[in-house]
Amino acid sequence: MAGFRKFEDILAWQKARHSTRLVYQATAKGVFARDFDLRGQIRRASISIMANIAEGFGRRSDKEFANFINIAHGSATEVQSHLYVALDLGYVGNENFKVLYELMDEICRMLYALGQKLK
Repeated sequence: MAGFRKFEDILAWQKARHSTRLVYQATAKGVFARDFDLRGQIRRASISIMANIAEGFGRRSDKEFANFINIAHGSATEVQSHLYVALDLGYVGNENFKVLYELMDEICRMLYALGQKLK
């Protein structure tokens, strides 16, 4: 299974865990905290990255693992899209947007590389 002993060893999962904490912090204050729809959606998408990496790792084959990595990649780009809505509505500032967006971008690159390795 791609040389990992446990899903916590996967750097992309570690980064996703960190990003989820940052998403929760960003959505816990101000008007963002009161926009239940967007707040919930971006949180679920962020959690989905971690969950799909872990679930894919728990599958019996590299092919299945690669499929879940692909789903996690989609969730990371979903977070990026939601970040634009949050920026446009003034829920996050430019700096917070940039940090979160670039972290998602890094996770996407890691997931792409892992997916290629699994194929």
